[in-house]
Amino acid sequence: MKLIVQIPALNEEETIATAIRAIPRKIPGIEAVEVLVIDDGSTDRTVKVAREAGADHILRMPSNVGLARAFSAGIEESLALGADIIVNTDADNQYCADDIPALITPILERTAQIVVGARPITEIESFSPLKKALQRLGSWVVRQASGTDIPDAPSGFRAYARDAAARLCVINTYTYTLETIIQAGRKRIPMTSVPVGVNEVTRPSRLFRGMREYVTRSAKTILRVFVIYAPIPFFFSVAAIFALPALIAIGRFLVLYMAGDGGGHVQSLVLAAALLAMSTVLSAVGILADMIAANRSLLEDIRARELLRMPQSRSDSVKRAKILSADAA
Repeated sequence: MKLIVQIPALNEEETIATAIRAIPRKIPGIEAVEVLVIDDGSTDRTVKVAREAGADHILRMPSNVGLARAFSAGIEESLALGADIIVNTDADNQYCADDIPALITPILERTAQIVVGARPITEIESFSPLKKALQRLGSWVVRQASGTDIPDAPSGFRAYARDAAARLCVINTYTYTLETIIQAGRKRIPMTSVPVGVNEVTRPSRLFRGMREYVTRSAKTILRVFVIYAPIPFFFSVAAIFALPALIAIGRFLVLYMAGDGGGHVQSLVLAAALLAMSTVLSAVGILADMIAANRSLLEDIRARELLRMPQSRSDSVKRAKILSADAA
């Protein structure tokens, strides 16, 4: 069984070597451990330092594409390299690599296909009280949207079984952490979390410029992914918000009409008609979105099958090349 530890990196020449060397190369139940660094358009010595530190594979993006796309590219490359388990960690050595064996244990035991490393949020001194509160709130919102029980949704220290990794399709360009949990929950991929340690913070996060930006972008991501993967509950809920006051207005008019005072309250019927029209349109949009979601699910299944076939395709290509070389000789 092969484990590939992928590390998205952008200008991490000062920390990438420490992160790579900390990765355990011998793990019970794993035959081979390899390191894949995804260079997201670095302009410093990140790639050279990574090679010198022992990275087995370097995937260089043509330009800076962002963390989410670099993560997705790494997943596809890891699958193409024949990974049975993929662990994602940060290039700034934030997560304790000694916890990788514990992180992949639920996958080896076949009790889960995705495992998220849960950091001790309350014990991290570099996190302000506000950030800790927002971390807990954000994780709670993700749990409600995904139907899962992951206590640390923003954690980037994760392990993916091969089949689960192939089924994930990140569409967000900002971050993959929240989206993949909601996707996995909606696709009923078995998921769990294990406690992991963290190392001393070496630099502030470069993913967002401030807490307001982080909260805003995370909220947009959660809402967008929920709408994409659960359109019926979302649009029908919004439609109900319009339909309820419409029904109240109609009921009010009928009561007044039965009391002989309905003539002066026709505007209630006009308002109710407008609200019901909006509710009907939203319900129709929800049905159409659900049909689109069903089509997207079929396309994602096709994509997953193609990703799982890539190592075999590469092997077949190598065999054909060897046969052609032999015939030419």
